[in-house]
Amino acid sequence: MSIEFSLPATCRAWSTRASAMASADMTEAEIKEHLTLGDRLTAEVLGPMKDAFVGKDEVIDLLGVCLVAGENLFILGPPGTAKSALVQDLARRLDGRVFDYLLTRFTEPNELFGPFDIRKLREGDLVTNTEGMLPEASLVFLDELLNANSAILNSLLMVLNERVFRRGRETRALPTLMVVGASNRLPDDDALGALFDRFLLRVQCDNVQPEELPDVLVAGWKLDLERNGRQATVTTADVRRLQDLLRAVDLSAVRGPYVELVRRLRHAGIPVSDRRAVKLQRLMAASALLCGRLQVRTTDLWVLRYIWDTEEQQDVLKSIVQDAVTKSPDQQSSHPRARGVDAPDPEHLARDLERIGERLGGEVPATERSYLQDQLGLLAARCQWVEDGQRRQFLEKKVAALWQRLGGRKS
Repeated sequence: MSIEFSLPATCRAWSTRASAMASADMTEAEIKEHLTLGDRLTAEVLGPMKDAFVGKDEVIDLLGVCLVAGENLFILGPPGTAKSALVQDLARRLDGRVFDYLLTRFTEPNELFGPFDIRKLREGDLVTNTEGMLPEASLVFLDELLNANSAILNSLLMVLNERVFRRGRETRALPTLMVVGASNRLPDDDALGALFDRFLLRVQCDNVQPEELPDVLVAGWKLDLERNGRQATVTTADVRRLQDLLRAVDLSAVRGPYVELVRRLRHAGIPVSDRRAVKLQRLMAASALLCGRLQVRTTDLWVLRYIWDTEEQQDVLKSIVQDAVTKSPDQQSSHPRARGVDAPDPEHLARDLERIGERLGGEVPATERSYLQDQLGLLAARCQWVEDGQRRQFLEKKVAALWQRLGGRKS
């Protein structure tokens, strides 16, 4: 049987089994209760993170969808672009344990999983002391992931694939919700390619634009001051309940467009294996849950923009995937990423306008005022491209009020 024909059957089987299991395990009231967790995760965790990390909305959205799906995320970017800080902050907001480690070519298994327990070793048992190590973490961040050597590669693959730690006769299930790997380069050999393949989504994380740097300094200082005083309102237990709800999500309406999209990507030279095609359904379901839905729509296909293997594939994916997403007859209740990478995000624009308003709260030097006028001019131009008429009108009113406070536009 060819791949072209086997893919729809595989996708259908996953959806049918998931729906059957969900209906058997959960009552309607429980499903509704769990569904509100998606809204809470967006409003109480991801939204505040976007306020705290200027210019990182895309990375935060992908952290959110991978967290709910229980999948792994790879971040490509230079040092100092807040990759580790984002994962650490997410863990703090969820009151979860995080394991953060910088891999080198000489990293040994003990450094990740813990040493053998000396007391047990004296009794002839090989048992790992995992206290404070990767096997006890709910969130894992591995920096310079592609430095992984053959000594740790097999153990890491087990963690990424099956959420299992295995060492000799010792096997244990892990509480890991998500693994995030980061590097400033892409894999250049088959062994590392196998590791890279276990990260279903990939995203770039660069330094912010020069005009955003003042906002980065203000937000970064505020984040440092508030770090220890924050109380978690959504916990790792809530995330696990949300992950359980994936089984109740209906993918039947999007199955046809999804199969057609995978075929188009394959014909365009983008490799999408059957295994990856099946696992991507979890991410589409997670996107729906974060939007408060139990039905996957064509707009949830946006996740496929982030399955690139090389940087050259990114533009091809953006074009093909966005073409499929825009064919959806219902754009309401869609994920912010479904609007496309170039479409303005109303929530992002509103936050930027609020920051300008905050900076106008005190006495503003002439040079700073001139800069704020330039920034407001750019934001005003982007507000005109907001698709939703009500949101566009709301933003335009905020822009007009800020122009008054700034003394009008530059002549």
